[in-house]
Amino acid sequence: MEKNTIDPWKWGEYTNSVQAVEVKNVSGTLYCSGQVAIDANGQPSTEDMRSQLTQTIANLEHLVTESGYEMSNIVRLNIFTTSTSEFFTSCVEVYAGFVQKYGIRQATTLIEVKGLFATLTVELEATVVK
Repeated sequence: MEKNTIDPWKWGEYTNSVQAVEVKNVSGTLYCSGQVAIDANGQPSTEDMRSQLTQTIANLEHLVTESGYEMSNIVRLNIFTTSTSEFFTSCVEVYAGFVQKYGIRQATTLIEVKGLFATLTVELEATVVK
């Protein structure tokens, strides 16, 4: 698999994402459903957004690795949140640390939504290649 990131603007260096990702010679693509802070018994978290993001990332890591893919090969990562301002004030460090940990260079869309399932406040939707 060949992966090439495209980010023609200088400000892109500070966004924890890139503007586009091109992939060639892919042997598989994993389209992940939105991952949220739900435990192994199906119970949604009632914790704050930062704690929910930590659990959501752990769930995404588990799904991707159990599927035989690598976190570093995430090429698209969409973020759905009930509050973009809360995400930026309380979660951006957790999110940035996550993408830096794996060297992920992904196209990203951040979307504020009216609501998510039950008490959930953040959801991650990923596309991974190999």
